[in-house]
Order: sequence, then C-alpha cells, then structure tokens
Amino acid sequence: MSAAESTTKSATAFRTISEVSGDLDVPQHVLRFWETKFPQVKPLKRAGRRRYYRPEDLVILRQIRDLLYKDGYTIKGVQKLFKDGAFKVSDGKSSTKAVKKATVVSTAKIEADPLDSIQGMSLDNQKKLLIELKKIRSLLN
Repeated sequence: MSAAESTTKSATAFRTISEVSGDLDVPQHVLRFWETKFPQVKPLKRAGRRRYYRPEDLVILRQIRDLLYKDGYTIKGVQKLFKDGAFKVSDGKSSTKAVKKATVVSTAKIEADPLDSIQGMSLDNQKKLLIELKKIRSLLN
C-alpha cells in the first residue's frame, strides 16, 4: 500500500507497521524496539504475527518520537515520564468508536525534582548544562 493510500484511511482505522513507519518517519525495527520498552504501545497481532496499530498507539508513538528525537530525552527518561504519570491515556468514549487520546499532563510535575529532569536528559544536554553551571559558578566566585 502506498503512502497516498494510507492517508485516505479513516482516522480510527488500524495501521500496519509499514504505514506507521512511513507516517512517523521511523524505521520499522525502531517501532518494534519501542514496543519492548513502552508497554503503553500495544498493537494487535494477527495471523502471521502481523501488527496493526490502533489510533491511540499512533498518538503515543508520536509523543515518544518527539521526546526522543526533538526534545533529547533518553529511553529511560521517557519511561520515567510515563511511570510518573506525565502521560495519561484517557477514555473519550462517545456513541461512535472513539479514540483514546494520550495527553501530556503539566510539565510542572515533571520538573518538581530537578534531579529527575537531569537524569531524563540526553548526554549532550547534560554536558551543556554542566558547562553552563561551571560558567555560573566562576561568575559567582
């Protein structure tokens, strides 16, 4: 199925791993790896172990991708966000087949303990922070 055909699907339609991979611009093996690290992502597996991702899986995968690739979090950092309740999957049922929506809870809760925020950062961001802190310390001395 081509990318053009996948865009004509309903918003509530299930997607194959190749469609999700194309939509998120993430290799298929990365999606399979994320399934092992994030129990929140639960695609249906049919005969032949073929994966079908639900719309709520796509929302969660998009958030995971953004946190890892755009915000510089590590896998452990994103796992901690899920564990601490930074993401909530709420049930928005209506008369039609409603999609569960993953929503981000206030980041104020995440940053309550600065050490937690630092541990969730990528190594590059931690190094940059350390350099900034050293500059501040030298100004104070």
